[in-house]
Amino acid sequence: MMESPSYSSSSSEFGSIATADQNAAQSGRSGVAIEAATTLEQPRGWHDVFWLGVFVIHLIALGFLMGVLGLNRFKIENRLNIDKHTSRISENEAGLTETYWPLYAAAGGVGTVLGLSWLLLLGFQATHMMKFSVHILTTYLAVISVLCFWAEQFFWGVAFAIGAVLQFLYVIAVIDRLPFTMLVLQKAVKMVWNLPEVMRVANAFTLLVLLWMALWSFGAAGVVASNMDDGGRWWLLVALSVSLFWTGAVLCNTVHVIVSGMVFHVLFHGGREAAPAPVNSLLKSIQYALTTSLGSICYGSLFTAAIRTLRWKIRGLRSKIGNNECLLCCVDFLFNIVETLVRFFNKYAYVQIAVYGKSFNHSARDAWELFQSTGVEALVAYDCSGAVLLMGTVFGGLITGTLSGVWAWIKWRDRALMIGSTSMLMGMVLVGLAVVVVESAVTSIYICYAEDPLLIQRWDAEFFNQMSETLHQRLQHRSARSREVLTHNRPSDRI
Repeated sequence: MMESPSYSSSSSEFGSIATADQNAAQSGRSGVAIEAATTLEQPRGWHDVFWLGVFVIHLIALGFLMGVLGLNRFKIENRLNIDKHTSRISENEAGLTETYWPLYAAAGGVGTVLGLSWLLLLGFQATHMMKFSVHILTTYLAVISVLCFWAEQFFWGVAFAIGAVLQFLYVIAVIDRLPFTMLVLQKAVKMVWNLPEVMRVANAFTLLVLLWMALWSFGAAGVVASNMDDGGRWWLLVALSVSLFWTGAVLCNTVHVIVSGMVFHVLFHGGREAAPAPVNSLLKSIQYALTTSLGSICYGSLFTAAIRTLRWKIRGLRSKIGNNECLLCCVDFLFNIVETLVRFFNKYAYVQIAVYGKSFNHSARDAWELFQSTGVEALVAYDCSGAVLLMGTVFGGLITGTLSGVWAWIKWRDRALMIGSTSMLMGMVLVGLAVVVVESAVTSIYICYAEDPLLIQRWDAEFFNQMSETLHQRLQHRSARSREVLTHNRPSDRI
């Protein structure tokens, strides 16, 4: 049902026709690619500095808070005498930070192993791993739902059951898109594995995330060990989780920007086999990502993931509604709102940031207008690679959370859910950091194809032909649907 796409010999014929039809556009866009390649060497200004300041202040404040919360119950109960401020909401027996900290350490270890293993297996068995990601998540969500009901956690049982149903419906809705998605992901994995520098960057940032998680989990373990009531502890853990999510997203997107800069330069030079990219391109990408572009990364990391997920779900639902005009009208209203947000918050902005050094909103808007003006937006909308990678990320987080939650359930049932849910977030961040290098390659491929298709053709002519054929099919499909809608809405002729 989900075999890798097999294109007939007509693909090459179509690619020749598409190339001939697009020669004029390509010649005009080649200058854009050359300009982009030289931009990386030029000095850049700082952008979105306000959000960089907010992020740094947030790190300092949360780092101090987590240190205090963890230290208050480290080896000695109420070491800093904080309990006097929570005496009115004290309701649970207090513990020690070091009692729960090892569970978070185990979660960090499991998440790291899963992330690196996932990336390694993608390199050797990309197709099978992607199929596994798509199908296993629905099953695992259903299993977790049953376990929650068995543990009498009815709210979480219902939540996971709804998640399993939505995941199943989404897969059914996009099942016809998966062959092309697998093709794009296979090429992205091939690109990443030919760039050992990319793997070293991912490993370095994984170490950085683990160092931050050591402090974060120290504070989280202190909250779990506190004598506050469940409501107070949950509110604190939610605040810490939002902080970890933002920090993890910033680090993932920093890797995204670095890898995008590298991939763009490799494609510009015709691939690593054709000619080596400039020696300093990696250093330049790292320098800009950690300085002038970091504010833009911090800003985009707040909103991009949520908007992308909402867009995927609405697209999947919209394609399966059928002729229910009332429901279709409501979904179209939501879809148009999300599409407006996507113009200013999309993952392709990170490629523009890497190559041109623009602000985040400017980059997102330019990327989306580039896709729409060239018609590549139809291809981007058809691709589900981001969703497939997210499924693997969520699955890795669920495994991490399950293992920590079961360990906690055996020892302290009243704290198992807190430890399991926060450990799940840790696992998602670590697995997401590993697979973001593949997503960076995907976004860079689409931006390069939109700016100058010859960049993709020089790198992989067969893949270029397959992309061109799929784009042609999608544009024809959209044209046919538009004519169908116009015909359906045309008032009947009256005699």
